[in-house]
Amino acid sequence: MTRAEEFQGLRPLLFSIAYRLLGSVSEAEDAVQETWLRYAASATEPASAKAFLSATVSRIAIDVLRSARVRRESYVGPWFPEPLLADPYQDPQRSAELADSLSMAALLLLERLSPLERAVFVLREVFGFGFPEVAAAVGRSEAACRQLAVRARRHMDAGRPRFEADRSKREELAGRFLDAFRDGDVDRLTELLSADVRLIGDAGGKAPQWAERFTGAGNVTRALAALMPLFAKAGAQVRPHQVNGQPGAVFRDRDGKVLSTWALEVLDGRIQTIRTVNNPDKLGHLAPAPS
Repeated sequence: MTRAEEFQGLRPLLFSIAYRLLGSVSEAEDAVQETWLRYAASATEPASAKAFLSATVSRIAIDVLRSARVRRESYVGPWFPEPLLADPYQDPQRSAELADSLSMAALLLLERLSPLERAVFVLREVFGFGFPEVAAAVGRSEAACRQLAVRARRHMDAGRPRFEADRSKREELAGRFLDAFRDGDVDRLTELLSADVRLIGDAGGKAPQWAERFTGAGNVTRALAALMPLFAKAGAQVRPHQVNGQPGAVFRDRDGKVLSTWALEVLDGRIQTIRTVNNPDKLGHLAPAPS
């Protein structure tokens, strides 16, 4: 097997690691491309291509993350990761676990960790790398990585998002919610929302701020009702779609361009949180609908 073939086989894993570290599709793709350039230029043959490439993409992502955190401090309004509609890394035995680690809620928790804690947690807890491999990736001793893992796990466990255990129930409820929104049925919408539901939007100061932050069923229902005519005026088409491994929707205009993505968190038979991304800079990687 050539290096190029080996790299292509591992590319989905490398992207999935980089995206969870960076929360950006474009930056993750750049990190993966830089990883390939370094691999192709390396004169030595690693004992394990998977370990070498995973370590390389992690180190690149950590460097990018350190500079990105400064930029995010001046971000306008709430900051969410760029929406991902499909994780290229497939592991049928752990698909549900991987999907939950990809959720907006989980990625926002990761944002609170230091770059090193974040890398150790992702490599160890999400992708199951051994501590020798994690240590090589982040340039710390195994003992130090174990301490980083404990701190990261403690923080993640304390704020770990709770989701409806039955994924089919999540999808079914999300479908009913989107049908009610599409039909303009405010009463049905209200029935599907939890009492303390949150509606939070990321526009980055570059798009109409439809929903920066609303809390409570009444406030969220009124906000959604106000959005209905705006989407109708834009000729928006609402399509259910997985967003970051959770039930959600993609809104497109008449020409198929993505206007917004919604990620829905479901628990106890109700919609708990609606996270919308409207910033066009974060939607550019989503291809227009075919004509």
